[in-house]
Formats: sequence, C-alpha cells, structure tokens
Amino acid sequence: MQTLWYKNAVIYCLDVETFQDSNGDGIGDLIGLTRRLDYLAGLGVTCLWLMPFYPTPNRDNGYDVMDYFNVDPRLGHLGDFVDFIAAADERGIRVIIDLVVNHTSIEHPWFQSARSSEDSPYRDFYVWKDHKPDDAEEFLVFPGYQKTTWTYDRKAKAYYFHRFYKHQAELNIANEKVRQQIRKVMAFWLKLGVSGFRVDAAPFLIELKSLDGVQVDEPYEYLSEFRDYLSWLKGDAILLAEANVAMDEVPDYFGDGNKLHMMFNFVLNQHVMLALVRGDATAIREGIYKPPRIPDTCQWANFLRNHDEFAVGRLSQSQQEEIYRAWAPKESMRIYDRGIRRRLPPMLGGDMKRLKLSHSLLMTMPGTPVLRYGEEIGMGEDLSLKERSSIRTPMQWSDSKGAGFSNADAAELIRPVVSKGPFSYQKVNVTDQQRDAESLLNVTEHMIRVRKENPAFGCGEHSLVETQDSHVIAHQSTWDGHSVVAVHNLSDQDLEVTLDLAERKNAKVTELLTDDRYDTPKRITLPIQVAGYGYRWFRLEP
Repeated sequence: MQTLWYKNAVIYCLDVETFQDSNGDGIGDLIGLTRRLDYLAGLGVTCLWLMPFYPTPNRDNGYDVMDYFNVDPRLGHLGDFVDFIAAADERGIRVIIDLVVNHTSIEHPWFQSARSSEDSPYRDFYVWKDHKPDDAEEFLVFPGYQKTTWTYDRKAKAYYFHRFYKHQAELNIANEKVRQQIRKVMAFWLKLGVSGFRVDAAPFLIELKSLDGVQVDEPYEYLSEFRDYLSWLKGDAILLAEANVAMDEVPDYFGDGNKLHMMFNFVLNQHVMLALVRGDATAIREGIYKPPRIPDTCQWANFLRNHDEFAVGRLSQSQQEEIYRAWAPKESMRIYDRGIRRRLPPMLGGDMKRLKLSHSLLMTMPGTPVLRYGEEIGMGEDLSLKERSSIRTPMQWSDSKGAGFSNADAAELIRPVVSKGPFSYQKVNVTDQQRDAESLLNVTEHMIRVRKENPAFGCGEHSLVETQDSHVIAHQSTWDGHSVVAVHNLSDQDLEVTLDLAERKNAKVTELLTDDRYDTPKRITLPIQVAGYGYRWFRLEP
C-alpha cells in the first residue's frame, strides 16, 4: 500500500501566489503557504499539488516558464521551498508539482539562444519553419484569444511553432537533448523532496505531427521513458496527467501500468455535472461505464472544478447546450468555444445541500478526489476578470481586510478578492465556517476523515448497485473483505429505495456518514430513506 499511496490520497490543488501572503506585498508566497500547512493537515489533505511557481513573465498564470530550476522570486527562493517540503513532510503531506515541458516562455534562455543563430546548440530545442504552414490558423487551443500556431521571429528569420499562446514556444520533444533536460528537471525536484508531477497538457507533449522528418512509431513510449526514469530516482513518485482524451486512447497513456500512474477523469466529471443540472443520476451511471478498465496499479483522479475552464467537450452537442443554458446563459460566462469560466457554487446558485451532495460524490466516486483551493468553503468567481482569472482569485481566509490573504492595499493584490455578492469574502471564508458545525468546510473535513478511515473507497473494486430509481445512484467498493456503499439522491424529493445487494444480505451494516438523521438499517436490502439532495455512506462487514 505504501507504494500505491495515491490510491487513497486526498489531493489539494493550489496556486502559491493566491494562497497566503506573508510579507504584505499582495502576492502569496512559500512562507505564507508553509504557515497554512496546519490548516491543510486539519482538513485531511494528504497531498498538495502546486501549480507552477517557477520564474516566469507570468503571462499565462506561470505556465510560461523561464527557468525550470528555480523559484519565482516573488514567491520566495529555493531555501523557502526546502523549508516548505520539510514542514509538509512533518505533517504527513506529500507534494507534487506541475511539470510544464511541452513549451517554454519565449523569454527562456533556451529560446533566446535558439533564435539568435541557426548554429545555436538550442536551435533544435524548438520547432521552426521557413514558411508559415497552411494549417497555421487551425487546431487553436484558445480560439478567440489566439490567431495562429506559428509566429514569425525576426531575429531567427523563421516561424516557430506554439500550440498555445505565441509567447509559449513549443519544445521539440523528439529531440533527445530536450528529453534529457526534462529528466534533469524531474531529478532536481525529486531530490528536493517532491513525490511526483502533474504533467501539463500531456496529449500535446507527445504530439509530433508538426515535426518534419520525425519517424516515431510509438510516441506514447516517451511516457514509459519518463516513468522509468522517475521510478529509478524515487520508487513511489507518481505521474498525474492532464489528458482530456477520448476513452479509446486511455490505454495508450496507462499502458500495462508502466506509463502514467494517474489521469484526470474528464469524462466522469462532465457526466457528474450534467447529472447535477438535470437532478437525475442516469448521466453519472453512463460516465462511470465509459472509461475502460485500467491496470490495478493505476488510478483515476476525480474533481468537481479544476483551475481552467469547465470543459464540456466530452458531452453531446445537445447536452453541452443544456449545461450552458443552466450554468452559463451569458456569453461572458463562456470561454474558448468549449467551456465555462465559473466556479461550481455560483453555478449551483449557492445551494448548500447540492454543494454537499457534490462533495460527497467527489469523495466516493471510483478514483482519488482532487480538491481545488477554496472549494471546501464554496468560493465563487469574479467574472470581471479576464479569461480564466475569473476563477483564480485569492483564498478567502476571513472577513478582515484582503480576506486574510494579504494586508496589502487592494490595488497591490495579485488579483482582487471577491468582495461583492453572496460569495464575497465577508460572507464566505474559513474563519466563519470553522465556527459552524454544519458548514461546507466542516462537512468536507468529516467526509475526508471517513474516507481515509475506509480505504475501500480508493483501493477497492467498484461496481454500481441497482436502486430502481433514476434519481438515485448507489455504488459499492470492496477491498480486503470489506465493502462500502455510497447512495446519492440527485433530486429535490425525499425518496425510498431498496439496494440490490443480495450477496451481502446478512452483512453487518454500519452507517458512516449522512446528510441527515436516518434510521440505520439492520440489513442493506431493506428500503432506506434518502432525503432530497441527500447522501448516505455505509460499511458492510461479514
């Protein structure tokens, strides 16, 4: 189990610059994050995922990296990072970091050298053409904000390829020297104590079609190469990939357990969201069945909302429109022709019962839960900010100045705190919710504790349980002779259901967690009550 720690982990994603400011300059930093580790440990977090904290021009939230071997001076220095890792380790919290190696900032020394001369040793680190390709305006990642994937550089006297923004030049992954540098980046941070990497934009990392003369029969084997090196350096380190791909491509990423350890389950996420819109659980059942069986050592990572837009592209056109009508009726709420730039609480209208139901689904679905900072208190968005910045506002710690994130003046903050409406920091913050036993924060903490006490949720063999009601989904996970069952009612009506668990009819039933007070059944095959937007967790023992 130690080497498969990620199966029963609770991962918490945060951006250092928006989490906690320690020196009053309006920007979160590593010292501030270290001071908040006790909060994260109390919440039950077992693994932190840090978004990019490298030196950067910061034109894409840090994903335009200038130096892979250092810390952005706004956020601290390497000594602060080492102190942070030591403090996290003392609290039993692992750390994974973003591995952003499909592109660099055009201000990276590699690119500056590459553009200076065709004889530069870094020239082939990037992808160049003398003429702009005919398809340069096609396959845009950021339609509406990006005009081309090829940009002319006057100094280089050539066009360079950039899958993303023009200030992010694509690295030539087919170049062995580039892959060697990627291995050095991995080794550097592993030796400083991280437990693995979240691989940014994994499909584009191995996309080779823009590289002339490249003959690679199995580009996915690059994943095996990185996995072998990772495991050689640190046996229990992991690779968690952002790969919003079709389900028939999933085996290429997991292999037989020799490539990626984890992938985000975008398909299940979008089906869970569709079910929440409809108040019907059918879509969740469909989402659970869509992914192929994966190797026992691999794991799905589940989430409610991530740090980007809420993507809907794995749903049908009519289903997408259904979600847009409910949650993004205004064009200003949508982005890139493929998603929604809002957080979940405002999309659910601040309905606390539905929010708690959503968190219960997150904690019990097949896979490992990934919480995004502020999700545990129900933070909202600021649609006046550009693009995806709307959902990247500072953490709301208290109702004091700067939401407890920083004591700097408002004009100096890295981004404005949400200060108006029902999701303002005066109304939604950690301090207030810590004093309320029924708050989303305390309920989420309780869910995390119960999940950790029952490893079958993360490690077990999952199966759906028939309920004879489309509004209710029940699923079972069995591991080491014990089973856990989670029941969720997505409608607003109180319902009575019977769970079809004949093989466990004589099992001892223990109620683990509920949204309300119910009579605990002596046998799971008896009819049970589930309130509107309610949930119940059970443990079955011989």
